[in-house]
Amino acid sequence: MQNQYSFGGDMTSQRSLLRALGWTDEEIQKPMVAVVSAQTEIIPGHDGLDRIAKAAAEGVIAAGGKPVIVPSIGVCDGLAMGHAGMRYSLPSREIIADSAEILLRAHAFQAAVFIGNCDKIIPGMLMAAARVNIPSIFVSGGPMLVGRVKGGRASLSTMFEKVGAYNAGLITEEELQAYECGACPTCGSCSGMFTANSLNCLLEALGMALPFNGTVPMVFSERRALAEKTGEAVMALLEKDIRPRDILTKTAFVNAVTVDNAIGASTNTVLHLPAVAAEAEVEGVTIDIFSEISKKTPNICRLAPAGESYIEDLNFAGGIPAVMKELLDASLLDGDAMTVTGKTLKENVEKAVNLDESVIRKVSDPYSRQGGLAVLKGNIAKDGSVVKKSAVDEKMLRHTGPARCFDSEEDAMAAISSGKIKKGDVVVIRYEGPVGGPGMREMLAPTSAIVGAGLGADVALITDGRFSGATRGAAIGHISPEAAAGGAIGVIEDGDLIEIDIEAGTLNLLISEGELEKRLSAFRPKLKKVTGYLSRYRDGVSSASEGATFKK
Repeated sequence: MQNQYSFGGDMTSQRSLLRALGWTDEEIQKPMVAVVSAQTEIIPGHDGLDRIAKAAAEGVIAAGGKPVIVPSIGVCDGLAMGHAGMRYSLPSREIIADSAEILLRAHAFQAAVFIGNCDKIIPGMLMAAARVNIPSIFVSGGPMLVGRVKGGRASLSTMFEKVGAYNAGLITEEELQAYECGACPTCGSCSGMFTANSLNCLLEALGMALPFNGTVPMVFSERRALAEKTGEAVMALLEKDIRPRDILTKTAFVNAVTVDNAIGASTNTVLHLPAVAAEAEVEGVTIDIFSEISKKTPNICRLAPAGESYIEDLNFAGGIPAVMKELLDASLLDGDAMTVTGKTLKENVEKAVNLDESVIRKVSDPYSRQGGLAVLKGNIAKDGSVVKKSAVDEKMLRHTGPARCFDSEEDAMAAISSGKIKKGDVVVIRYEGPVGGPGMREMLAPTSAIVGAGLGADVALITDGRFSGATRGAAIGHISPEAAAGGAIGVIEDGDLIEIDIEAGTLNLLISEGELEKRLSAFRPKLKKVTGYLSRYRDGVSSASEGATFKK
């Protein structure tokens, strides 16, 4: 298969530009493969992607292609957390998708290797792959190793919780600094089952990455070898003309949501998988499908923040192939789904072995009979909300308490940090949704402050914003409709009783229907003053219940 620019005299001018880059006659004849790399020196998960991209490029060359490394932007959610910069994280997903589409289409690439690692980069790239639909494959940068502090293990979520403990006077400044210096010991995506690692694991379940993409640490030599194999694999996809939409079928998304619930992945997947499905023109991948699949999928992994294990432990236990083998043997996955290996999912995992049943439990002995995510509906969340059920203290699976209302994350943090939140309270943070934020900020800082202050088993938090995968506790996000769209979360008043029943899947404000209608009829939502991209984003974004995609 030849490069498009190698055809005929009408491409002579274009070939002259390739010669300006130093390309030889032989290189111009080869298929041109984009290696879309989100390398940057500001994101720990992406510092080092240049080495991964180089390895992938070597694989493309070995298999007869001409690789071209091209860029993608990215945002580190950890660095953006707790300030106005977080408003740009979810909106960056659309920019990543748009820019990758532009690069691939404008330069007539014939195939693509996508290399990202962190929260919005992978879903944005997946959206672009589904749009452009040229043979494509993914390889992530890999997770960082777990931190070790004071004889224990630690991660970024531990760090945020220790800040809460320090503010509550439970640890000293010296102890806090020890965690600061030890929580993140290497580069890579943060070490628990947070959003980045959730998506990188689900790439395997979707069939868009080679086995172990989600779990091999960035600092392992095996990660570089995996990248090289990925470069070779994309050339096989090109030869067989296997494209993303051949793989990203309804079956693939059902498999991914099943694995999502089995491993207790981040609530952010409820935003991203529907958005990717929309680009692939696959119908039926909605917030409701997560609820339906959760009810019949056992939770067999509990990694940090829900448990004591980390991604590196999952890797040594057999990785996502071992998880999928457990599910497949229980007839919970469709093994006939096509993958980027050119083989079916069943063929990919048939030799997988569960090497540590303390990390990957048997389906017959799960942590819980239902999945790690739960969707709640009720008069506060008519269109739905989501909680990481596997990370909720059992005492908080059912809770009724008085509302403490805040119209921004900053106001809520000030109250939590100053000890104004009491046992039994339900913290309500609104005007942080896709429109209200705008940008739907993550609430890791307030949830970690609650847990760090020792209130994780006594205080709930509900918001029209979202949560980091590192969040634990009774933290219910994605409430839709959001306050800025006239949703009922906007009319909750201090002292109103809120009833949460995660087991039953309900979230209700305990006032009469007549009183609720009266409040809603008089409600005039607030809109923050914003400029630039956030203004355009607010005008175009849809509800969180629809994946916060741009309106069609």
